[in-house]
Amino acid sequence: MEVEVEEQQPTGGNRAVLPPRLAASWQRSAQYGVSPDEVEPVFTGAVDHDSLFYECGQEVLQGLHATLANEPVSLMLTDSDGLVLSRLCADSSILRSLDRVHLAPGFYYSERNAGTNGLGLALADRAPSLVSAEEHYCSGLWGYTCAAVPVLEPASNRLIGSVNLTTWSRSSQDLLLALAQAAAGNTAALMLARANGRNPSRQPRGEVFRVYSDRLPGNALSLSRGWRDALSEAGTALAQGRVTCVVGEAGAGKTALVSLARRSAARTRERILNARPPSPQDAAAWLALWTPELAKENTCVVVSGVDELPAWAAAELAAKFTSVRTTAERMQPFVITAENYASIPEELSTLVETVVEVPALRFRPDDILPLAKHFAAECRGRDVRFTAQAARALTAYEWPGNAKQLRRVVREAAARSDVIDMRHLPPEVFTGPGHRLTRIEAVERDEIVRCLTEPGVTVAQVAQMLGMSRATVYRKIAQYGIKLPGR
Repeated sequence: MEVEVEEQQPTGGNRAVLPPRLAASWQRSAQYGVSPDEVEPVFTGAVDHDSLFYECGQEVLQGLHATLANEPVSLMLTDSDGLVLSRLCADSSILRSLDRVHLAPGFYYSERNAGTNGLGLALADRAPSLVSAEEHYCSGLWGYTCAAVPVLEPASNRLIGSVNLTTWSRSSQDLLLALAQAAAGNTAALMLARANGRNPSRQPRGEVFRVYSDRLPGNALSLSRGWRDALSEAGTALAQGRVTCVVGEAGAGKTALVSLARRSAARTRERILNARPPSPQDAAAWLALWTPELAKENTCVVVSGVDELPAWAAAELAAKFTSVRTTAERMQPFVITAENYASIPEELSTLVETVVEVPALRFRPDDILPLAKHFAAECRGRDVRFTAQAARALTAYEWPGNAKQLRRVVREAAARSDVIDMRHLPPEVFTGPGHRLTRIEAVERDEIVRCLTEPGVTVAQVAQMLGMSRATVYRKIAQYGIKLPGR
């Protein structure tokens, strides 16, 4: 997703003497377009306090905090995306200072958002990291030392977050990383002791972030007429300054369409800012954070999922937009997205001048393989080949989650092989729609699909591997709606 920006080179600090990991992080920060002068806040309205990681991490940090009560050290938990989940500190001066640089709960601090910093580097490299003073990419962070250690899920080794300790750069650093490592280790151990299979649903976060369209399939990718027509219609509307509403199913690529359309229509480089609704109780802070962007030059604002906004928040957003439009000499592009036009709050729907519909991926079967190849190459950094059977399986599936689901499936497969075959695809691709399964049924279905996708295996061999009769295997295939190319 894209805003075209000039690559900014780091200023300050002596890059020539940076250790290799830090030098590589600085280079990534420049490629991400991070400001070297100040942290640009990326805010989310709500954080997940129901996870096992948060429960265990908070317990560990509270114990550590009690021993550091008189020290100017802030103890933080972040998730795997760099979102700060919690912060414990008794020193008011460092708390006020951290607030000024947005190192606070609800803000993202990955490398993409804040450049080289302790927790961002720990998450990027999955390794303990200490970043101090001018080793930070952003000069606004030079006053701090940050020690962070990634936390891995004990059972799967999956990155789930980090423990971060931040203090003044002039303070002693000797024990900071050791304390962070101990806290991360204790958190993982406590999670292992308490693991009970909990998997809470993700809450809406209200992300506000820049869109980078050079990371999306552009005009070089030959897509179907349905996509091209929607892209052309959106480009015309944006070029004429109309308030545009893009509708379509979740994951269909509505924001991607806007970004590509604006890139083709804009004559100057501009920022594309995407705001996604938060939980209702966080809507006020969410609006206050990003609505000033409406009046800025060379900024296209896309508000996604406005059908999820509380009515009062939709009304306030409409009022802010109307106020800016009345006073601005030249109104910047403004786009809203929703699954369908009828569900848009009336205060916003009355502003809309053009409606563009993005067809669902199941209505664009010719787009599936080109998109799959693009997503695979994006993951591997080079072209990835699909076998004929894998290609048929992908194009035969209806993709209820649209391009977003396709990207997830393909990236997971491409991470396993340069040649993607049926056995690299998840069971969901071979299962018809409308099958809601219990956990035990899902395990059984997945095992049947795993066996069936083994190269050259017969149903009789599958039955033998599973300890079932061949008739039972056929019955289960029908029960779960399993569809395999060539069977």
